[in-house]
Amino acid sequence: MTPTPVGMRCPECSRQKTKVRTAASIRRDPQLTYVLIALNVIAFVAMTAGGGGGLMSRPTGGGVFTEGALWGPAVANGDWWRIVTAGFLHAGLLHLAFNMYFLYFLGNLMEPEIGKLRFAAIYFVSLLGGSFGALLLSPNAYTVGASGAVFGMMGAAILAMRARGIDPMQSGLGLTLVLNLGITFLIPGISIGGHIGGLLAGGIVGFLMFEAADRRRMSLTPVLAVCVALAIALALGCVAVASSATTSF
Repeated sequence: MTPTPVGMRCPECSRQKTKVRTAASIRRDPQLTYVLIALNVIAFVAMTAGGGGGLMSRPTGGGVFTEGALWGPAVANGDWWRIVTAGFLHAGLLHLAFNMYFLYFLGNLMEPEIGKLRFAAIYFVSLLGGSFGALLLSPNAYTVGASGAVFGMMGAAILAMRARGIDPMQSGLGLTLVLNLGITFLIPGISIGGHIGGLLAGGIVGFLMFEAADRRRMSLTPVLAVCVALAIALALGCVAVASSATTSF
């Protein structure tokens, strides 16, 4: 027998070269996360180049901002795409940087573990939940930002940790969510409805995926079907809330 780094082996086996793979080497890159970050950055550059404010100032106009920002009267008038495009626009470079940092962090944490499909479902349902919450609380204000989607991702990540026996407070993610909720209510100009709406929507999807489906070893298909139904309901709810608020206004 021949001593080797992995124990005693026969002479023939010890001459075989086996490639050692670590967990880091088989971990998938969060490609969808990178795509989402790129789309947000491209949208911000296009908005800034089109006259939608400076790098450090809030947008005040420009074609990309005026046609893409979430605004109740425009949504009620048929500009339904705003409930999605608003999630890719940002009110200044600092706003973009904060959201993209959290998106990068959460994407690296979640996407390699749950896959692109479930990650995309959480992200876009949370984005629509944020739009619904923003229109519900402030329909006549212009709202932009990926914060609703990011808050939803945080909520889903916490539920995923709990389902796997990890304490979210010990991981630091629970405290991060609490601090960001505090900032939401303490600093003026932040869309409370957008943050809470995104958090609740992401929490619902996270519960379905990790607390319900994973623990019961359910198929992913019915869970994704419910996510699609929830996304449609939120989109229709955005239009209904915007129309109601505009009529009463």
